[in-house]
Amino acid sequence: MKRVIKVSKAWIAAFAFVGLLTGCGGSSDSEAVSSDFRSAAPETEKSAVLSWNAPESRVNGEYIKMAELDKYIIRYGQNADELDRKIVISDAQANAHMSHKVTGLDDGVWYFTIQVQDYNGLLSAPSDVVYKEIKS
Repeated sequence: MKRVIKVSKAWIAAFAFVGLLTGCGGSSDSEAVSSDFRSAAPETEKSAVLSWNAPESRVNGEYIKMAELDKYIIRYGQNADELDRKIVISDAQANAHMSHKVTGLDDGVWYFTIQVQDYNGLLSAPSDVVYKEIKS
């Protein structure tokens, strides 16, 4: 049985998802991420550091307060059409830096997207997909 997630039309329009992607031997095509792409010094582990901006409004243009946001959900995998792994970052307000480091990535191309959920359980649409290639 396939799980269906309802998304309210009044929910979040979009939020910026900037892939700050770093890792051992990793690289990223600058066309694959937003113009805010930044890179850091190489690390010894194969990882990707994702950073994003919280949404400021819902689809209907209504302002959304940071206090209304509950959690961020990062989905990722090696197939852009089937992101089979998930990380839930609880308490969206506590994550003031709005970033997360995904570790333990194998060689290959990894794709990432993020959603935000409010305290009423409403989910945003997924962000644009960003990707990073991990090399040995």
